[in-house]
Amino acid sequence: MFRWITITVLAITIIGLGVFGYKEHQEKNAILLQAENNYQRAFHELTYDMDLLHDKIGATLAMNTRAQISPQLAEIWRLTSEAKSNVGQLPLTLLPFNKTEEFLSNIGEFSYNTSVRDLEKKPLTEEEIKGLEALYKQSGKIKDELRQVQSMVLSENLRWMDVQLALATSDENGDNTIINGFKTVEKSMEGYHETNMQTGIASTGSKEELNKIKGEKITKEQAKEIATKWLKGVDKSGLTLTSSGKGAKVDTFTASYQKGDTNGYIDLTKKGGHPLTVMISRTVKEPKISLYKGSEKAKSYLERIDLTDVELVESNQYEHVGVYRFVYSKDGIRHYPDSVRVKVALDNGDLLGLTAIDYYSHHDNEALKEPAISEEEAREKVNPSLEIREQHLSVIENEAEEQVLCYEFLTTMDDETYRIFINAWDGSEEKVEILHSVEPKFKTSL
Repeated sequence: MFRWITITVLAITIIGLGVFGYKEHQEKNAILLQAENNYQRAFHELTYDMDLLHDKIGATLAMNTRAQISPQLAEIWRLTSEAKSNVGQLPLTLLPFNKTEEFLSNIGEFSYNTSVRDLEKKPLTEEEIKGLEALYKQSGKIKDELRQVQSMVLSENLRWMDVQLALATSDENGDNTIINGFKTVEKSMEGYHETNMQTGIASTGSKEELNKIKGEKITKEQAKEIATKWLKGVDKSGLTLTSSGKGAKVDTFTASYQKGDTNGYIDLTKKGGHPLTVMISRTVKEPKISLYKGSEKAKSYLERIDLTDVELVESNQYEHVGVYRFVYSKDGIRHYPDSVRVKVALDNGDLLGLTAIDYYSHHDNEALKEPAISEEEAREKVNPSLEIREQHLSVIENEAEEQVLCYEFLTTMDDETYRIFINAWDGSEEKVEILHSVEPKFKTSL
């Protein structure tokens, strides 16, 4: 009898230890997945920041209005701050990356100091313009190198946790593609020479709260149910659900998963269960659908969250992926602050990414004043070196975070395409953007 009691106790103990070990293993995997997602987010945001930084510097060189150059340089400074922040979130502390960080610091210091001075009294000198041209070329090199690393990360499903392990163990003999890629970025900076620019002190900004969100509060079970509708092929049991902490701009649930070589996550607002961000990482095969067909797929995904009053304003193809930008459109006027970006796999049309934060941050129906100048008068404000191809009425947000009605002109100069916004109330040049129609292909090995 005692023997059977002993056997039973031992069996229960073994089962208990097994359950405990399994739960511990699951929790460890959840933590590693969260860390990997954070690394992936920081890296892809860094790559996007460098794309945007390169474009903003180029747009500054194309500007025709001194008064608009100052806020543009302030935006460049902000982007360099974000890029440096994202570099700091990557596991690169043991990897020499000081030249690139120094380069970002120099851009930030120059753009900040120049943006706060009176450019009407002290316009940019020829030396400073040449310096901007040099920065434009150098930022283009960094952008291209990061794009190549990103291409390899996406095509080979590389993990940042492997980078952390390789750096922590000082495995110099290891062939880590991401580490090699960042060393190449750093090496490309060896030819960089500091320009003679004054330094200054920067300050930080803050993101707008998502105060336009509507709906009833959802439960954890409802959050998982909604998540499974967006994360294809994943059931509720395969999801790890976390909740935003105290001090968050908006309360959210984050559902993440790992399934074979595919992983992803979705951020849902607790109020209304609206998807703010969707990110799915998997190998994308050779395209079988066109960029246009991909835009139709992207629009169908937006219809699932009742975003039918939007207009496609930009589409780009990166390797085997289509990226689309939609903006709210009403009475023929485009509202750029209310924008949504969608990423679609061109091998089968699956959703790979969605960002609707800007839409929910800005969307409202506030009335705007009628234009005070004509389209012909606005055309005269455009740099005469640019050839105007299209025009629209649009709403954008200025540096003071105020919505402004503008005449939007799609223009070209040499091999570049620019989107110019002229204030419809006072004729000032509000913003200049560079558009890209074709994404260069990068090698998949260094």
